Amino acid sequence: MLRPSKGAHELQLTAQAGCKRGETPLHKRPKTSRMDGRMTGRLFLGLLLLTVTVTTGCGRKSGLDTPYEAAVQARKDAEKAKQPLPPEPTPPPQDRRFILDGLID
Repeated sequence: MLRPSKGAHELQLTAQAGCKRGETPLHKRPKTSRMDGRMTGRLFLGLLLLTVTVTTGCGRKSGLDTPYEAAVQARKDAEKAKQPLPPEPTPPPQDRRFILDGLID
């Protein structure tokens, strides 16, 4: 009685397992992990959320004063507290128009 060759047995196993030709069920396919992309995306979103949270807490809630306005306010506060008055601030020069100012206005 003739025994089937080893190659024929592998082909039979391959056909039973539904593998492609040249692959046997013992071959391990390289695993592709979808978790790598998810973890990178989650890390990026987490860092973005942390950055936005930290930077929104910075700054003042009111408008910023110009140096002239701050000097005028300091003079008023000193006058109310009956302290020596700081020197009179000089008003800033008038702003000159720039070509792109129309976009802001």
